[in-house]
Amino acid sequence: MGKIIIEHLHKTYHPGEENEVRALDDINFTLEEGEFVVILGPSGAGKSTLLNIMGGMDTPTSGVYEIAGRDVAGFKDKELTLFRRKDVGFVFQFYNLIGNLNALENVELAASIADAPFDAKETLEKVGLGKRLGNYPSQLSGGEQQRTAIARALVKNPALLLCDEPTGALDSKTGASIIELLYGLSRDYKKTVVMVTHNAAIAQVGDRVIRIADGKVLSNELNPNPLKPSEVDW
Repeated sequence: MGKIIIEHLHKTYHPGEENEVRALDDINFTLEEGEFVVILGPSGAGKSTLLNIMGGMDTPTSGVYEIAGRDVAGFKDKELTLFRRKDVGFVFQFYNLIGNLNALENVELAASIADAPFDAKETLEKVGLGKRLGNYPSQLSGGEQQRTAIARALVKNPALLLCDEPTGALDSKTGASIIELLYGLSRDYKKTVVMVTHNAAIAQVGDRVIRIADGKVLSNELNPNPLKPSEVDW
């Protein structure tokens, strides 16, 4: 996909006639292709708003958002829809699987809207669910549901994988296994992975760590020696 450039990005909401909420206030950073990026900050920092804009689910009030020279911030609705379908995979905190579809069908549905998808069965096998293809979400553990959600995002063969608190609903051991999986996928498939989290331990794994609070970037640092997930004391 290429380099991601965000410059002077603002997002302002007006919940009332005289009220103004600055969710993002002059955000600036550049991401290189294939980086595993951790965006760290407390609840209400603006992390999810930023991720929604990066994924084409929301638009900035002003500023630059470019991917490989493409002006995503200036996309019209149809362009944003195609961008979400073809270029971006989403992993959410609460899985968002379709309850009346089994694991394979959930992943196949995502593959059906992509231009060059991976094989759905092979993708589920890659995330360790080769023996759970026919199970419905209610028959899967929380960790297995999140692995299914990751397979659903990955099967589209997106250039950008966005993860919004992907371990937030999981216990620490299961969450660590999910981080290990995402880390491995980013390395195996050379995908740019952007993960927002409030869990500071995850920052040890990131190639780049961006800390935000109150809608502002506090720091943007390259990690000279990122740890493998197996090396982190969770």
